[in-house]
Amino acid sequence: LVELVRFNVEREGYECRSVHNGTEALAEVRRARPDLIILDRMLPGQSGDEVASKLKRDADCAAIPVIMLTAKAEESDQLVGFALGVDDYLTKPFSMKVLLARIAAVLRRVGLAESSEAVTIGPVSLDEGRHEVRADGTPVMLTTMEFRILKTLMVANGRVLDREQLIDAVLGPTVAITDRTIDVHIAAVRKKLG
Repeated sequence: LVELVRFNVEREGYECRSVHNGTEALAEVRRARPDLIILDRMLPGQSGDEVASKLKRDADCAAIPVIMLTAKAEESDQLVGFALGVDDYLTKPFSMKVLLARIAAVLRRVGLAESSEAVTIGPVSLDEGRHEVRADGTPVMLTTMEFRILKTLMVANGRVLDREQLIDAVLGPTVAITDRTIDVHIAAVRKKLG
């Protein structure tokens, strides 16, 4: 699977590096600082869950988007992945065209964030270009998904967004996830902002 993904990703014009276990994954991400990580949940050594958790707690790696691949298709498994901070979740078997479309969508969302301005509402400021959030001047570490949710809510500037509108704004209209996924991320944002 690694070689198949690598072949197709490189054929689309992306530079790709691959590793075969969790320990190598952490070392390679910290060394190379990729634009995107495709992470299998079932890795030898450290699991994909452990790798994602460690990366999202690392200030230098937390902003790197992660697409998780897994054979686990239950809603609870997806919620665990999203709670860890992954940006997208693709169950096996999957279409390579769908994976490539999701890679492009995630990279587009990250690219849009780099060209945007800072937003401040009350004690919370969000700088998209730096992927930085501060509450009362104190830095707040957010996953990429949490950051996008907070940005969407701040830009809405008091307008009420239902779950579907929030999912569409954060992930795009073609991504199918459960409503509870957004709830998990919003709870995490609330907790981190105090």
